[in-house]
Amino acid sequence: MLDAGSFRSWDAAPLAVPTNPDYRRELDEAAAATGLDESVLTGEGTVFGRRIAVVACEFDFLAGSIGVAAAERITAAIERATAESLPLVASPSSGGTRMQEGTVAFLQMVKIAAAVELHKRAHLPYLVYLRHPTTGGVFASWGSLGHVTAAEPGALIGFLGPRVYEHLYGEPFPKGIQTAENLHRHGVLDGVVPLEVLRSVLHRTLKVVLDPPGLLSDPPEPEPVADVPAWDSVEASRRPDRPGVRYLLEHGTTERVLLSGTGGQGEAATTLLALARFAGQPAVVVGQQRGRGGGLVGPRALREARRGMSLAASLRLPLVLVIDTAGPALSAEAEEGGLAGEIARCLAELVTLDTPTVSVLLGQGSGGPALAMVPADRVLAAQHGWLAPLPPEGASAIVYRDVDHAPDLAAAQGIRSLDLLHDGVVDVIVGERHDASDTPADFTDRLAATIAAELVALRDVPDDARLAARLRRYRRIGLP
Repeated sequence: MLDAGSFRSWDAAPLAVPTNPDYRRELDEAAAATGLDESVLTGEGTVFGRRIAVVACEFDFLAGSIGVAAAERITAAIERATAESLPLVASPSSGGTRMQEGTVAFLQMVKIAAAVELHKRAHLPYLVYLRHPTTGGVFASWGSLGHVTAAEPGALIGFLGPRVYEHLYGEPFPKGIQTAENLHRHGVLDGVVPLEVLRSVLHRTLKVVLDPPGLLSDPPEPEPVADVPAWDSVEASRRPDRPGVRYLLEHGTTERVLLSGTGGQGEAATTLLALARFAGQPAVVVGQQRGRGGGLVGPRALREARRGMSLAASLRLPLVLVIDTAGPALSAEAEEGGLAGEIARCLAELVTLDTPTVSVLLGQGSGGPALAMVPADRVLAAQHGWLAPLPPEGASAIVYRDVDHAPDLAAAQGIRSLDLLHDGVVDVIVGERHDASDTPADFTDRLAATIAAELVALRDVPDDARLAARLRRYRRIGLP
């Protein structure tokens, strides 16, 4: 992972802890077998010349288990990384708590977790690469606190070790659950990364998170927007070939790092989370994918959006939110999962978020899940983007008890981009030159350039002034 010859150890002799003869013999045998004095190595090195701190487990030393001495070494390294303002890469490979030291060893996870949290509160990156195997208290503490968390292919990753489960319950743990690939599919991990490409992924991640914004060329000139009926925009927004957030990332950004949710299952797959740069401007991107999971957003997808908000605030990166949803998931599972509460928390957290925010109404903006991603510092809309409490058919069903009046309701409710601009909901409309589906590359270039220009403008606004302006804006919408 590191530049050749760049590693420098931070390790002193391990802290002396009480041992009995059997435990002392195990420690001596582990040291002889590995050439190490504990289960953890710490130090620093460089990745493409960038200085980083490293904490890594050696599984062959008592199964990478963490006792008092190992925990003290980890904590001291995290604290040093924080003091020296270094990004920290942790790579656990561990069975968890060292049983030979009992409950005292178990409690060591508290101080490690505290040190990690303070490192993150200093707005310093904490990146985790889980190796085979990582289980127990290590996975349930510093192994699960990364801003970004990846694992090696085929790694056993889980809270309860399968051997322990079998002895406790008399049956094997179900196969295929505690694998890196399965946990990635379920959004627990951000990625499965082979060791041979870890270095390049780490480099790309740190470029987004740490490198200063690039210089921006002249922003695109606003274009006239055709005055078309609202229903035309609704139909255009529903075309299956309309460019969405994934197309925007692939063709409108650089240094992309896709995070959890991109390969998820069910309704969680409707939210995409990534790190990327728009014309050199770094951002966390949260985007709704209407082509996934039926395009209906449920509580898991909104929790993913809230993770993006937290990530942006912690890393002091701007947040770009892309709205494109057919509406909320209307199901028993969504209700029991707290859909309404997740919408409320998204709204409350986004409108008060301590970082620059740009929302993009890319296509359909139906219902609470769309509203949950609207209240940003600046709101952009594609020409055929729209925002409504319900899809027009739903509004028609309420008012007229049929869906035939949907076009009339779309016009009457002021849902199209031109109406939203007039009402102060939208700041800028990005023209589609008829329809973005017909010229996706051209439209995406102009949208990405507009996003970049907004990020540059927001960067120069003091934090307090930016938040005050945002709150004032949403306080006044709809007032005479």
